[in-house]
Amino acid sequence: MEQETLGIGTRLQHTMHGPGVIVGVKYATYLISFIHDGVKEIDKNDSKLDEIIPENVTAEIETTSEVEKSLLKILRLWGGTAENVPLGHRWNSGTMVLQPADKSLKPKEIPVEDFFHKIVMLRDRLRVLEQNINSSKNLSDEEKINIQQYITRCYGTLTTFNVLFKEKEHWFVGEKSKGE
Repeated sequence: MEQETLGIGTRLQHTMHGPGVIVGVKYATYLISFIHDGVKEIDKNDSKLDEIIPENVTAEIETTSEVEKSLLKILRLWGGTAENVPLGHRWNSGTMVLQPADKSLKPKEIPVEDFFHKIVMLRDRLRVLEQNINSSKNLSDEEKINIQQYITRCYGTLTTFNVLFKEKEHWFVGEKSKGE
């Protein structure tokens, strides 16, 4: 292989060691983690080494592992940045109408996107409250459990709004039954 500037994460194929991924780059060698042979140090000019170029790769393909997703979630939560939670497509540009029983009163129209944003903010604030309770040094374990039960009930009450979320992973989840 002639190319000497491959980076960490590049997938390679070696005729002796099989497929692998670059995990380190030195001056004249790559540290490559092979599926079957573990980590090996291979010369950058090794003729038995070829780069694997994936076909039909688009920018939309996610390559992050579950660990990376978990870390990103933690960083967003503690970093004060809000998670981008998508609204279900059928609700885009929709309007929510609150119609009073008294027909002489004017109904209130609210863009679904605005209402959804408020629901997501409420969910995020409940999560922060939950973390603050769990990390509190002033509350006993019994007090934490009692308060946590109220938060779980709040999540359960909010399950009505799961219909607005595009992805099930963002849904509110209340208390699960013993069968789940």
